[in-house]
Amino acid sequence: MSQAGPSNLQVPATEKPQDITSKGEAGLPQPAVQQQRPNKRLVHPSIIIAIWIAFSSGVIVYNKYLLVNLNYPFPVFLTTFHMSFAAVGTRLLARYTTLLNGLSSVEMTMDRWYRNILPIGALFSASLILSNMAYLHLSVPFIQMLKAFTPVAVLIISFSFGLKQLSTTLTAIVTMISFGVAMASYGELDFNMTGFIFQVLAIAFESTRLVMVQVLLQGLKMDPLVSLYYFAPVCAAFNMVILPFAEGLKPFRMLAQLGPFVLVSNAGVAFGLNVASVFLIGAASSLTLTLAGVLKDILLILGSMWILGSTVTGLQFVGYGIALAGLVLFKTHKIGRAVQQEC
Repeated sequence: MSQAGPSNLQVPATEKPQDITSKGEAGLPQPAVQQQRPNKRLVHPSIIIAIWIAFSSGVIVYNKYLLVNLNYPFPVFLTTFHMSFAAVGTRLLARYTTLLNGLSSVEMTMDRWYRNILPIGALFSASLILSNMAYLHLSVPFIQMLKAFTPVAVLIISFSFGLKQLSTTLTAIVTMISFGVAMASYGELDFNMTGFIFQVLAIAFESTRLVMVQVLLQGLKMDPLVSLYYFAPVCAAFNMVILPFAEGLKPFRMLAQLGPFVLVSNAGVAFGLNVASVFLIGAASSLTLTLAGVLKDILLILGSMWILGSTVTGLQFVGYGIALAGLVLFKTHKIGRAVQQEC
């Protein structure tokens, strides 16, 4: 939430475009299985995609602005507040709206909660905190470029545990994405090793979470809001345990200078991303969502250059372009394999 990835994420059978909740952004837990697509669309898909792009980009820029420009360098507190806000928000939506009707299709037992929800929530918490910590040291464009490596990390973990078979096509795609990210990293003018390590660790935790979602939540029908309903309290609890040791009382003492409007509106944008993601899943095809994710990343990089004054070199543009092309090839390859399996 803090990418709602704050820190994106998305996602077993239905992946977020380039992992929609990457995660540092408002950390969107992806659905565990296929989603039900509505038969009637009251809003044109292009409008829904535009709203999702606005929320997804907005929460990342807002997090960076709050943590750095407003001089409130407390990513653990920010993530804790986001998750607490989401925990309360999803319960209010469940009580007063139909957006969480999917809860009725999830058979959640205490054993399943301990074995599945708790470990995934712990990984989700770590990925969000580390992703937000990276914003203190790295530019938004560079972080987005590094996030392009997430699918590669997911594949590496899946290969390691025998969940996927290595193929020539996947090897070529992995090499292409890795080369593009490496080129973008080499071209970064304000490279910071501390921030780089934080982001690499965030990707590692997020990738492990995505693999565990595929393994542990297989068969559960959970859209982003239903997932958030279960994971947000777990993340908030883990963060509250970490907060006193990581940041102490400083975030609370500096709340007055930040103001309640900024804090609540920031969490509101992150929560709005999750709501928009529910409608996004049913708005268009998987490939369209992937292309929407690519468009979002491009607009986010250009927007951060304009709003935050970030610097992006020509070498980074070329490297990131190669990585994005690899991501599109990866998604189309997955779609093609899925179609073959259904036939």
